[in-house]
Amino acid sequence: MHIKEYLHQMAWKADERALPSFGSADEFEVWRRQRQKRFHEMLGIDGYLAEERTPLRVTVTGSVDCGTHRINKLHYQSLPGLYVAANLYVPAGLKEPAPGILYVCGHSATQKIQYQEHSRRFAQEGFVTLVVDTIQHGEVQGIHHGTYSRGMFDWVSRGYSPSAAEVWNAIRGLDVLSELTEVDAARLGITGHSGGGSISWWAMCADDRIKAMASSSGTGHLTSHIRDRTLDYHCDCNFPNNPDGWSLTEAYALAAPRPVLIVAPARDRVFRIDSVRYVHDKLQALYRNIGAEGRLGLFEFQAPHMYTPESRKHVFSWFLTHLAGRPVTPEQATDFDGVKLPVEQLLVFGGKPPADDRSTTVEGGFVRLPVPADIETMEQLATERTRVIAALRKESFAAFPQEPIPLAAEREHEYDLMDGNCSRKFSFSSDSYWRLEGELRGIDGGSPRPAAVALRRSVHRKEDEPFDILKQLGAGWIKARIDPRGTGDSTWGPELNWHVRRSSALIGHTVTSMRVWDTLRGLEVIRARPEVDPARVLLAGKGEMAVVALLAALLDGEVGTLVLEDMPSSFLQADDDPARLGEGFEVINALRIADLPQLAALLWPVKLIVTGKRWQGYEYAERLYARLGGPGRIMYRTDTNGWPADEVRL
Repeated sequence: MHIKEYLHQMAWKADERALPSFGSADEFEVWRRQRQKRFHEMLGIDGYLAEERTPLRVTVTGSVDCGTHRINKLHYQSLPGLYVAANLYVPAGLKEPAPGILYVCGHSATQKIQYQEHSRRFAQEGFVTLVVDTIQHGEVQGIHHGTYSRGMFDWVSRGYSPSAAEVWNAIRGLDVLSELTEVDAARLGITGHSGGGSISWWAMCADDRIKAMASSSGTGHLTSHIRDRTLDYHCDCNFPNNPDGWSLTEAYALAAPRPVLIVAPARDRVFRIDSVRYVHDKLQALYRNIGAEGRLGLFEFQAPHMYTPESRKHVFSWFLTHLAGRPVTPEQATDFDGVKLPVEQLLVFGGKPPADDRSTTVEGGFVRLPVPADIETMEQLATERTRVIAALRKESFAAFPQEPIPLAAEREHEYDLMDGNCSRKFSFSSDSYWRLEGELRGIDGGSPRPAAVALRRSVHRKEDEPFDILKQLGAGWIKARIDPRGTGDSTWGPELNWHVRRSSALIGHTVTSMRVWDTLRGLEVIRARPEVDPARVLLAGKGEMAVVALLAALLDGEVGTLVLEDMPSSFLQADDDPARLGEGFEVINALRIADLPQLAALLWPVKLIVTGKRWQGYEYAERLYARLGGPGRIMYRTDTNGWPADEVRL
C-alpha cells in the first residue's frame, strides 16, 4: 500500500468510529469529564490546571471612549512572562453584570485590530468582550508554524502544539473576564474565525465555563485534511497533540451539550464543506441522544474562507439568544456600523513589547519535561524501565495494533551468493495494510546460530546496502535485513516527507512509530526461522534507523546487542539538524517520558556499539552503564570498519 492511501485509510477509520450512545445526559457527562481529563493531558495543560494559577498581572496601558462603549488596552500574563495583548470592550451604562465574550483572533497580521468591528458590535449589543492576540501574530510574536514551515518536528516529540498555549491563553482570558465586576462569570462565550475558530473549539472542550460558542471556518474532519491535503495549508495551532488517535469529532464532542454554532463557507479551501457537514451530522446525533437538540447549529453560505454580513449576523444572533437570553433571529440582528479605529489607538505596547516576554520561545518550555531518574541499582533500573515502557506504549505507541494480525511470512526467493552463502528473501504482514520484505543470508540448515539484523533505510537503493553495517561479522552469524515502511518497495519520495510526517502525527502515528512496529514484527519472523537462535539477536541501524533500532530493542526486551551508527543525540533538534527536512525520527510525547540518552541507559545489560559520528550528550547512559558494570558495555568506534566483531559474542 502507498503511504498516502494508508494515512487516508487510518483517518477515515478514525472518522467512522461512532460516538457512544448514552442512556441519559448524566451518563454522557460522566463520559465527557473522563475524556476531558485526557484532553487536558494531551494538550499538556493538566499540570497548570491542577496548580494554583499564577497572578494575571493585568495591566491597562490606555483607554478609548467610543460613546457606546470604552476600550481598555491591556495585557495579562497567562504564565509568568507569557504576555497576552488584548483589548477589552465594555458597554456603557451597564446596570448589572453582563455576559462576556472572548474573541480569539485568526491568522491576521494585525490580530485584534483586524477583528475590532466584531468586538465593537458585541459591546454595542451589551457583551463585555475581550479580544486577544495570538502568539503567531500581533504585538508579541512567537511561532505557530513549527512543523508547518520550519521543520520543527521535535514539537511532536515534546507533545507540543501551539493550540495548547493558545488554549491556555484563552483560559486565562476567561479568568480576566471572570474577575471583572462588569461581567456575569456564569455567562461566558467564545468565538473566532479560522485559527480562532479552531481555538474556540479547543478552549470550549477544555473549559466548562464557556457556555456558548460560534466557530467560523474552523471545523472539519481528519479524512479531508489528509485525503484532500488541506493539512498542507493549516497552521499547527488548528490541531491538538493527539497520541490516542482521536477523530476531531471525538474531541469536538466535549463541547456538548452546550450551544455550538458552526459557521462554514461552502467555498472554503481548507475546511471543505463536505467534512463540515459530516462533523455536524455526527454531533447532531449526539445532541439528540442526550436531549440537547436545538443547541447545535450549522450555517453554511457561498463564500471562500471569510466572514460575510450574513455569517456575522448568525453569530450575533447565536450569542444574543443562547448567552444573553434575548432571542433574536439572524434577520433581526445588526451587522457592523462601519466604524474602525486606527491601529495606533488600539496597540497595547505601542511597538515596544516587554523585554521578558516568553512568547517567542514558549514552545521550548510550555510542556514540562521530566528530570531523568536517579538510578543506582539494578532494581531501580528494572522499575524505571517498566515505567518508561508502559508510558511509551500509552503515550507514544498507542497506534500499535491492539490485536496483531498473523505474520503470514512467505518465502519469496532463494539464491546463492558469490561467497557461497545461501540467501532467502521473505515477506510478511506488518499489519492489515502493509506487506513488507526482508532477507536472511548465511542460512545453511545447520544448528541454530545468532542473527544480526540490519534495518534498511530509504537511501539504500540496493538491497545489499543495509548489510554494510554488519560487514565486520564473520561466518558464524546469520545476517538479515528488514525493510520497514518507507524503505525498499514501500518507499515514498522526499517531496512527500513533509506531508507524511504532519499527517502521521495528526492521527496518532509517526514514521518512526510505524517503523518500530515493523521492526518488532520482522524480528518475530526472523526468530521463528529454525536456522536462527531466537535468544541471540543483534540489531543494527543508522541515523533515523538507529532510533528505530533503539526503541524496538527496548520494547522487544530480547535483543542482546545494538549497533548504532550516527545516532542522534536527542529527540530535540538543532537548527541545522537534517532531520528537519528529511524523514525524521520524532515520536509523539517521547520527551514527556525520556530522551534518547535515558532510553539508551535503560537498555542495560544490552551491549551498545556506537559507530560513526561521536555520541553526544549520552553521559547519563555512560554513567549508568559504568555504575552497573558487566555484562552491559558501551563500545565506541569511529567507523564501522573498526567495531570489534570478535567481542560481540551472543
